Amino acid sequence: MPQPPRRLPEARAMVVAPQPEAAEAGAAMLAAGGNALDAALAAALTQGLVDPMMCGIGGIATMQVYDPASGTHLVINGLGTCPGAATPDMWARDFLGECSDGFGFRVKGYANELGPLAVTVPGAVKVFAEAHARLGRKPWAALFGPAIGFAEEGWIIRPHVHTMFTMNEAPYGRLSYADKLAYTEDGKRLYLRPDGSLKRLGDAVRNPDLAATLRVLARDGAAAFYEGEIARRIVAEMQARGGLVSLADLAGFRAAISAPIKVGYRGYDVAVAEPPAGGVVVAEMLRILERFDLQALGHNSADYIRVVAEAMKIAGADKEAHIGDPVFNPAPIDMLLGDAYADACAARIRAGERASLVRVTAEAKDTTHVAAVDAAGMVVSMTHTLATPSGLIPAGTGFMLNGAMNWMDPRPGMAGSIAPGKRRYSSMAPTIVFDQGRPVVTLGAPGGAWITVAVMQVLLNLLDWGMGMQEAVSAPRFSATSDVIDISNRIPRATQKALEAGGYQVRRSYQSYAFAGVHGIALWDGRLEGGADPQRDGMSMGI
Repeated sequence: MPQPPRRLPEARAMVVAPQPEAAEAGAAMLAAGGNALDAALAAALTQGLVDPMMCGIGGIATMQVYDPASGTHLVINGLGTCPGAATPDMWARDFLGECSDGFGFRVKGYANELGPLAVTVPGAVKVFAEAHARLGRKPWAALFGPAIGFAEEGWIIRPHVHTMFTMNEAPYGRLSYADKLAYTEDGKRLYLRPDGSLKRLGDAVRNPDLAATLRVLARDGAAAFYEGEIARRIVAEMQARGGLVSLADLAGFRAAISAPIKVGYRGYDVAVAEPPAGGVVVAEMLRILERFDLQALGHNSADYIRVVAEAMKIAGADKEAHIGDPVFNPAPIDMLLGDAYADACAARIRAGERASLVRVTAEAKDTTHVAAVDAAGMVVSMTHTLATPSGLIPAGTGFMLNGAMNWMDPRPGMAGSIAPGKRRYSSMAPTIVFDQGRPVVTLGAPGGAWITVAVMQVLLNLLDWGMGMQEAVSAPRFSATSDVIDISNRIPRATQKALEAGGYQVRRSYQSYAFAGVHGIALWDGRLEGGADPQRDGMSMGI
């Protein structure tokens, strides 16, 4: 007699990440008794190894963490700062324009994109350390074991990594990734074949130098990166190549720690990161869209896309006008998220008005995300990135430094202009949703300017349409980060034609899964469900 199918036991804790090795590292930490923060940090350290153009200890990060046991709910922001020796006019004469896709700026010789001048002060390690000091359960050194193991044993080039390695950025005014991988001798040794070609799908990468660097960081803590052995190696490389980041810049870096911004949506509380992270853009879109009966429009119908796209454009224009480093440019958060403004924006959309959004700047797509939940109810959501990778691997360290100076506007007098210690706006939007004080969703995404619109759409899929997490991150998305509406290749042609008949310019992506790579965990009724965007190579793992 046939036996009924067996169900896997329900997970008590879970981690989700765009890289399988990172998810494995986080799950192993949970199984070993670590909490959600330990799992997220172990995953993040592994991500920096196995997605070397996306993130790493030379990059920047934003984390949101909620811990019911201690009553802690914080955002820790480690966006990179301009070096102290940077000046607003350092590239004014070399300015060539904006990259054609809006991701950064062009200057002569690619000096703001490749090499030492492209580097901002890295903030990721400071975020990791601040969070662990407050809420970590396992010893700091224990977090590094999986990453060190993968560095020594090796990992294989997989589809998304290969896509990044072979990405041709020349049509947009940027260097191709092959140029960055080959910028240093260490990069050539790690990521190129002996004949000088890029490593291919299935090729192995071993990085003993990074294993050694991580051992120093595990032994000596974040001080090694900002004041000690690793700091000295970074600065030695800067001095040898004419860079600006100094020992004083590294020693003086501080992560910004704050309470999250919270907005209501359909009876839920949505917690997001404050500027210069992108949470306020997500929040503004939700505030506007709460004024519409989205279900009556039909999911991804032409009317639905029109309404949601207009909210995207309004929030995008407000971001360009108001959102930057609040130390330099305080933002009118109360106005942007207030009832009166949301009512006025919704009225404009109902009246058929069309917002105009000319993209001035945005940030690169080289980003990743990790989310974790544990049995005690701790929830962690963290996005980290190299921005536009600089290609610069300090000799013998095994890690690449960020190229976030590419995000800074080379023109003096602009909201995003260069200034010592200044942070640039980032769309990174780690998000947690609460239902009557209990966390029910954590999510975030890599994907540059698409992050905010993608996170918002997944929230609509969850909260308006009742989708499960995997369905919500897999559903077809669209984007309006300019006056053009971009749609994924799974949105029907009939819908596209209806939008075009209404006067919209619509651009179809060749990708079936397009516009950022959202990853998250749902906790409805205490049951955990992970969702890994099929655009990437990742997975969710529960224990």
